[in-house]
Amino acid sequence: MNWKVKYINYPLHFRNMEAEVMDTVRDVLSRGDLILRKQTDDFETNLATFCGTRYAVGVGNCTEALYLAYRAADIGPGDEVITTAHTFVATISMLVKAGATPVLVDVGDDHNIDPDAIEAAITPRTRAIVPVSLNGRCCDLPRIKHIAEKHHLVIVEDSAQALGATVDGKPAGTFGMAGCFSFYPAKLLGAFGDAGAVITDDPAIADRVRLTRNHGRRASDGEIVEWSFNCRIDNLHAAILDLKLKKLPAWLERRRAIARLYTQELSRCGNVVLPPAPDRDPRFHNVYQNYEIEAENRDALVSHLKAKGVETMLPWSGKAVHQFAALDLKFDLPKTDRLFGRVLMLPMYAELTDDEVCYVADCVRRFYR
Repeated sequence: MNWKVKYINYPLHFRNMEAEVMDTVRDVLSRGDLILRKQTDDFETNLATFCGTRYAVGVGNCTEALYLAYRAADIGPGDEVITTAHTFVATISMLVKAGATPVLVDVGDDHNIDPDAIEAAITPRTRAIVPVSLNGRCCDLPRIKHIAEKHHLVIVEDSAQALGATVDGKPAGTFGMAGCFSFYPAKLLGAFGDAGAVITDDPAIADRVRLTRNHGRRASDGEIVEWSFNCRIDNLHAAILDLKLKKLPAWLERRRAIARLYTQELSRCGNVVLPPAPDRDPRFHNVYQNYEIEAENRDALVSHLKAKGVETMLPWSGKAVHQFAALDLKFDLPKTDRLFGRVLMLPMYAELTDDEVCYVADCVRRFYR
């Protein structure tokens, strides 16, 4: 379909930086720097600096980042881990693969995990909390950190959608033992394929993730010290991500400007619930991975927007993780269930023009008229 406004415009993103990307590719390949070379080291150093942590370890994708972080936290059989159903399945599937029991709790008004629900779900078997900061907005991580400290629990953050977001001036991914990021192409910082990272201030955690990402092979002498996996970040992706990381602050500010414009254009449309505006709460610096709204008569709105050439997306095919019957996750989550009957993501990427934003908003308004 020839969209008037794409949900994400990958070709435009590439065209805008084609010369720099191809220079980077040519430099990496001409040197033969293919696996875990200087470009990976540089990206890890610069990512840690950006996030304000001591260490960052690049891996193949965020799913691997989560699993390796869970392993580093010694999460396993007999452990209950509290998280949300409003997330990508990887958050929970990696807990299951680690042998832990996921305990899913409801969301709050900001679509993120509800701290009150977390505290109510704690049992003697609870080992960890995995808060997921969605759509470029941090959860109430200071409160979650307080709950974790009170009950002596580990925090592993799923910050896949929150690179650059902060709460009380502290970045996503830095409130617990480790934070996990995705560099899937649609993310705030996207590779041209899959990639991810674990950040931490703990040298033992960083060393363990480096070990387990590379077959359990000790870097100092090549000794294999445990059974593990190949979860290495591709060196070429690392080089391109390092190039893009320099541009990320400007891209995030553009996303915030787009969110302001959406808010301005849709604020009088009573049939939709908008995400918090960029300047609404000084505690939260939101970076708008997605512009996720709640909409009355959502499915008809989606069809209307498609007919007008506006590409939209339902998160995870329109289902929370506990709603996939084959996964057999039986939890009573009324707020999450209601949300997934209403939720819709409008186009959001740094190259989106003001005219395109206004067109999308006008199409929404016209539907409800």
